Amino acid sequence: MIGILGAMAPEVASLKARLTDAITETVAGMEFAKGMLAGKPVVVARCGIGKVCAGMCVEIMHLRYGVDTVINTGVAGALEPSLSVYDIVVADRLVQWDVDTSALGDPVGYLSELRLVEMPCSPHLVEGAEDRLRARALPFARGAVASGDKFVADVAEKQRLRRDFDAYACEMEGGAVAQAAIMNGMDFLVLRAISDTAGAGSAVEYPVFVKKAAAVMADFVADWVASL
Repeated sequence: MIGILGAMAPEVASLKARLTDAITETVAGMEFAKGMLAGKPVVVARCGIGKVCAGMCVEIMHLRYGVDTVINTGVAGALEPSLSVYDIVVADRLVQWDVDTSALGDPVGYLSELRLVEMPCSPHLVEGAEDRLRARALPFARGAVASGDKFVADVAEKQRLRRDFDAYACEMEGGAVAQAAIMNGMDFLVLRAISDTAGAGSAVEYPVFVKKAAAVMADFVADWVASL
């Protein structure tokens, strides 16, 4: 079973609309829609913003619906200068940049439960998504995505995330999706369409571009799932 989650309604609305034989229920305040997407059984949910919501959503998908593969769709701020709005980032690894036990001698981002800083996405999902993006001639990049419970809108912070984690984009859920998936033995992939530049103008850029960026990402996910 495939689980697809996004933080906000625009990130999953078009996916829910494509479901056939859909049954919905609310668990922990999140609406889960179970049905068929292009002939594949899936569960689609809007988890809400932030790492706690995302981690809870993955856990519910796994325990309640038997999801063994999870795809996190949505938008992100660009850290890599070559990226433009609406470009797609295929995460090959996730980091949680706001986890910091460096006072104890750990590297910033170190997750003690996993003994990792970088959480690698499932290679076959990364490669499959890239193949489909190339087939559709959609602009994309592959690299790390940095997650934290903060909307990044500061040039210095953006540069630090790029430098310290070699991250291509930043957002607020993917790292928790990765951690929950790894702890449950699930395959996972995080995909993001760029909605802003994560700099000083991001608070202005984001409301302008977020809906279209979310739609670009959701449309691709629907097409890719159909090809799996």
